[in-house]
Amino acid sequence: MPGAISDLANETFDCLIIGGGPAGLTAAIYLARFHLTVLVVDDGKSRAGLIPLTRNHPGFPNGIKGSDLLARMRDQAEHHGAHLRAAQIISLQAEGNVLVARCKDTAIRAHTVLLATGAINRRPEMPADMHDEALSRGLIRYCPICDGYEVTDQPIAIIGTGDKGWGEAEFLRSYSDDVTLIAPDGSHNLEPEQESRLDAGGIKLLNGPCRDFELTDNRITVTLAGGRHSFAAMYPALGTENRSELATGIGAKLSHEGCLLVDSHQRTGIPGVYAAGDVVFGLDQISHAMGQGGVAATAIRNDFAARRPLRR
Repeated sequence: MPGAISDLANETFDCLIIGGGPAGLTAAIYLARFHLTVLVVDDGKSRAGLIPLTRNHPGFPNGIKGSDLLARMRDQAEHHGAHLRAAQIISLQAEGNVLVARCKDTAIRAHTVLLATGAINRRPEMPADMHDEALSRGLIRYCPICDGYEVTDQPIAIIGTGDKGWGEAEFLRSYSDDVTLIAPDGSHNLEPEQESRLDAGGIKLLNGPCRDFELTDNRITVTLAGGRHSFAAMYPALGTENRSELATGIGAKLSHEGCLLVDSHQRTGIPGVYAAGDVVFGLDQISHAMGQGGVAATAIRNDFAARRPLRR
């Protein structure tokens, strides 16, 4: 992302987009093509950028790296006039009739803000470099909807328990008859009906703690109290942390899952503040985030036009 964000401190943008993942960049493309002034500020933490290869994104039959997809979208947004900057927004507040977002040493003013801040996966307890290598090699995966197909008929582990772990194990059972659910810290926390369903599906249950990992050529191995177990892929079903601090700081409401509440046009209920992508409750898919980004951008444009004449 070229340029320093401080170079733009004297401007007031029609829309500030916080987050440069699929939702934010889709909105940037739309808004720039609506002839609105747009700034995207991104801190480089989009989960899409970590995807080694997605094969279920429409239009790429041979797959595309998440980082390559984002690079294409950034180029498209800039081609149409959007400004992109690398920085972390640390606060957001309303001042008069504008919204002010602050970085470490710069304040950015905008008439509207789209929060596309996403979410962060809770990771298993392993060294960061091992995690990143496993992720890049497809030995750790976070999205069975995206890539369960890639591990069809292979041994699969899910790290988790309770509703989250049970649901993910049942989902992945449709891809393989060799599925194991591992409790992350000790014994499982499952209802009797859940255990019965897992048993009926041939899903094995193992107790943790789940912390001692090893990577080999095409397997990830974990050592548990009962011995060593190897898998073609491991799915952490440990939940996510929604990056909603900026929204709650300005008074936006959250669901009980911690997701930002929005209406059908991605409005948060705070005047001028919208949200899209994984920070909002939804499918946590690139295609879904892009759709929300398009809806949000169109609402921003129409709401903006209702308040003042659009200009070119």
